[in-house]
Amino acid sequence: MAKTKFYVVWTGHQTGVFNTWDECRKAVHGFEGARYKSFESLDQAKQALRENPFKYIGKNAAAPPPDPEKLKAAGKPVENSIAVDAACNMVTGDMEYRGVYTFTKQVLFKQGPFPKASNNIGEFLALVHALAWCQKKKLDLPIYSDSKTAIAWVRNKHAKTKVEQNPQNEALFDMIDRAERWLRNNTWKNRILKWETEVWGEIPADYGRK
Repeated sequence: MAKTKFYVVWTGHQTGVFNTWDECRKAVHGFEGARYKSFESLDQAKQALRENPFKYIGKNAAAPPPDPEKLKAAGKPVENSIAVDAACNMVTGDMEYRGVYTFTKQVLFKQGPFPKASNNIGEFLALVHALAWCQKKKLDLPIYSDSKTAIAWVRNKHAKTKVEQNPQNEALFDMIDRAERWLRNNTWKNRILKWETEVWGEIPADYGRK
């Protein structure tokens, strides 16, 4: 089940808390200097709207301290592993993804940008790319993703995206088809693990554009 997000727009054509990305996108598309961010709960979003946006966005954003119980339960990430992530321009829809060694952040592969995509598509393709890369290199490394949706898509061997195919993203959908075929026709021993962002901070493959 995809995680629900709420979107705060501090500066845009409209401001406030929005329940869907489509509503948020309409509020910020084409607005120079738009300030917006997603949150995992409605209470967080409402609180953030009342405060200075730079508390939540930009290089001076303050990260909340991790919950001690969650910190204990999560333990530490496996350093000898691969981390993947995607970045999608929330206004243009351009997406790119990459994979890195978790410990060193050395980039192993990267693709994009691709037009008219989504972050979930990028996360899915990054995971499949990492699996195929490991198979080619004969590596049985764990692979981290911070996207529950993408992990579920890989588990189900199907990208259940709501993005509509059009002439601009035909090549992207061809990649999705090839990724799904790879999943159906191959097996792997690599563990696909959830990166606990709330406890460990941003995933090492993160693009740093939040």
